Amino acid sequence: MKTLTVISPVYNEAEVIEHFCGELKKELGKLKGRYKTHVLFVVDKGTDGTLDTLRRVCGKDKSVSVLALSSRFGHQMSLLAGIDHADSDAVVMMDCDLQHPPALIHEMVKEYEKGSAVVYAVRKDTDEIGWFKRAGSRLFYWFINKISDIPINENAADFRLISRPVLKVLKEQVRERNIFFRGIISWLGFKQTPVAFTVQKRYAGSTKYSLHNLLRLGKWGVLSFSKKPLQAAVFFGVLFALFAFVNAAVTFVQYFIYKSLPSGWTTIVILLSFLGGVQLIFLGIIGEYIGGIFDEVKGRPHYIVEEKLNLR
Repeated sequence: MKTLTVISPVYNEAEVIEHFCGELKKELGKLKGRYKTHVLFVVDKGTDGTLDTLRRVCGKDKSVSVLALSSRFGHQMSLLAGIDHADSDAVVMMDCDLQHPPALIHEMVKEYEKGSAVVYAVRKDTDEIGWFKRAGSRLFYWFINKISDIPINENAADFRLISRPVLKVLKEQVRERNIFFRGIISWLGFKQTPVAFTVQKRYAGSTKYSLHNLLRLGKWGVLSFSKKPLQAAVFFGVLFALFAFVNAAVTFVQYFIYKSLPSGWTTIVILLSFLGGVQLIFLGIIGEYIGGIFDEVKGRPHYIVEEKLNLR
């Protein structure tokens, strides 16, 4: 019998977690006889009673496990922690707020059984998703697909099934600290199949992805999969250097032709301000890349596990 593990990152979801677990187990029960299923919750350090609720659930059901992290390491690191502790033929990653419908797992399993190594869910936009969020998402994916050599589906979510070969690569070879799974999974290759789903209304609570977190995730998506911002810095540097040389040559010639020249104060201020601003912008871009290198070379652990429930 094949095995299947569902990994779900959790942060302050006390209002929904028990209901989600019940709905998920109900859907997984339909795979009985074909798959031995397991649920692994990875709990980011929170401030509500999520962990206490999951302790009760684990006490009643040994097929549910918990990894409690010692601090808040973030959504992507929580997924990585789950991957590191999974050992199944197939692994499903999904959020626990019920916006990722558990019923879609059956469609994913069908595609997996047809030979797909990765089955990823593609979100259908609804009116419940605000125009600002939709517009921001489209702009980001348009931008990253323009500057990156790795195509990333605009509406792909962190709701996917991966097979054991993909799981093994992620556990043993892909160990980035500022990981962007939507890009990494696409970069890995293998046979990948999309399945469409409609985002469900959140059962309870509120989203934990603030605008700041979304921007941070987007930043690492760009830095992980494109060097074009650095190449743009070189291009603009050369362009403005040529402009400066031409301007210097013209000024030098004018010095000998005209006895008196306008002060040119406004022009000088504008040019210095503009060029200084461009330089600072690209220094900031370079600094972000260097910051990513700094995170890697420090060699700190990706996450720290504080407590395990129903896990060896």
